[in-house]
Amino acid sequence: MIRPRTTAIVVAAISSYAVGFAALSVLRHRAFTTGRFDLGNMVQAVWWTAHGHPLEMTNLHGQQISRLAAHVDPILAVFGPLWWIWPSPDLLLVVQALAIAAGAWPVFLLARKHLDSQRAALGFALAYLLYPATGWLTLNEFHPVALATPLLLFAFWYLDNDRLLPFALLAVAAALCKEEIGLVLAGFGVWYALAKRRRAEGAVIAVLGLAWSAVAIAVVIPHFHTAGESDFYGRYSEVGGSAAGIVKTAFTHPGRILHAAFSTRDLRYLLQMLLPLAALSLLAPIVLIAALPELAINLLSATQTQTSIHFHYTAGLIPPLVIAAVFGAKRLTRWAVPVASVVVLAALVGNFRLGPIPGWRHVPGGEKFQATAARVTEHDRIAARALSLIPKSAVVSATNTLGAHLSARKRVLSFPFVQDATWIAADETQPGYSDRYAPLPTAIGLAALRRNPDWRLVFEQDGVLIFNRAPA
Repeated sequence: MIRPRTTAIVVAAISSYAVGFAALSVLRHRAFTTGRFDLGNMVQAVWWTAHGHPLEMTNLHGQQISRLAAHVDPILAVFGPLWWIWPSPDLLLVVQALAIAAGAWPVFLLARKHLDSQRAALGFALAYLLYPATGWLTLNEFHPVALATPLLLFAFWYLDNDRLLPFALLAVAAALCKEEIGLVLAGFGVWYALAKRRRAEGAVIAVLGLAWSAVAIAVVIPHFHTAGESDFYGRYSEVGGSAAGIVKTAFTHPGRILHAAFSTRDLRYLLQMLLPLAALSLLAPIVLIAALPELAINLLSATQTQTSIHFHYTAGLIPPLVIAAVFGAKRLTRWAVPVASVVVLAALVGNFRLGPIPGWRHVPGGEKFQATAARVTEHDRIAARALSLIPKSAVVSATNTLGAHLSARKRVLSFPFVQDATWIAADETQPGYSDRYAPLPTAIGLAALRRNPDWRLVFEQDGVLIFNRAPA
């Protein structure tokens, strides 16, 4: 039986995390820390869903496409009806914080069952909330895959208790958060077959998880992507450029795989994921099978953000690593409470050194990365006033940080792509996301606009510019 006092502490911790991180997320949006990529993409897909065109959005080059051309995360459609009630990007940010916070509850239940200690279970719930990767996942704008983290934790809890129906429902919901989450579920199936000796059921779970990811990657994305295969394959060009190519490279040039997966940056990333859990995850290798596909996806990528705890690419890793830490502690059940205390301490130190809590910047040695990202400045207030000039129905082209605030509309372009835009919003103080793809960078594009008689500069203050296309 769960003691009421322990329950109250866990609920209080979950509630405090949810409220605190929801507020931080909203403030970061007010401070223009979010961008058209990626929050704006999600907002537009939800807006279109609420207006009868599920998951439609404008891509970087101005084409109207389905969100499924980039990632298979149809769970976004669930937010369509919610948008009718709360039509604001804040909806996505707050729901994300609430959902991730709720993941501490299945961690608590799992630890209580396997460690037979209320205090040890409380320690692991707190460690999950203090885990640096959990905090950064919550604050990294909004990504549907972040919702997979609590869904996977709840799903594993039910799987561990042989309750296959609720597991299946939660597993389906988690799989709808992103295409590779099926691989994590397949790892859960392997664990179920080996650890629980439920070979048939475990095999079915593994096969279905693999099948979902295979269909999502090889069928769904190419179907909606006008150029065929996903653009994200370019991140793996050094090791084969596709799933089949990576397998071929592993046999023909294994050195390339090792070089790509075990650079200094990759090893630092692994340590940052393991040490805040006191490396206990390593004591439960069968559970860690579920983390291997996501680790391979991140470690083999040439994109540096995939091997950083500051981004959403940890969403599929956090559940198996935290679960493995609980099972690792189970090997030391005799010292369950001291071990849990060590994990809480490791998570707290990790949060101090690596976490997103703004207050750490005032303490020597504390994490300072994005420590002031939630501070709304006068420049931000000027930008908000400037954007209020743009009609909600207008086609607009915007630089990245302004684009997140302008995406709840039919078409939103990324400056310097202009096309059919009638309004342009640009922040000269922020680099343009599209510069790497556009023929002219943002600075040159703005200089040309000033000389173009077809455009009128209707607002200019502190580097924030608003242009309106002159009537024909």
